[in-house]
Amino acid sequence: MELASKIVNKMMSNDSFSKWLGIEIIELSEGFCKLQMKIRDDMTNGFKIAHGGITYSLADSALAFASNSNGFQSLTIESSINYFKKVNSGDILSAITNEINKTEKIAKYSIVVSNQNNEKIASFNGKVHRTQKQWFAED
Repeated sequence: MELASKIVNKMMSNDSFSKWLGIEIIELSEGFCKLQMKIRDDMTNGFKIAHGGITYSLADSALAFASNSNGFQSLTIESSINYFKKVNSGDILSAITNEINKTEKIAKYSIVVSNQNNEKIASFNGKVHRTQKQWFAED
């Protein structure tokens, strides 16, 4: 878990967009993370509900953190999302990852995004390419 935290903290230090979103890391371990964020007025669209890209971005950050947490740099090669409920300003969203499978080169994840009432907002699926480049070379 120490390596996962070190990696994700490094990623977050350079991730201006996740910082702008206000993403908080709630729980983290190898292949897993739980993130949380609060929806602000400046994240809403013309319908005064959260822009779909906001929910997508939260899930995408969860994918990035979970897939990189094992020590090797991983890059998204495919992702999709299904939306189930609208999201309003003031809502608090959580994204929880589930590692489906992992090989030497590819890993698949499922991310569920829920609101503060534990209602499922969206389901996100992502596939990453696992490079052989380590985040921190062993000393």
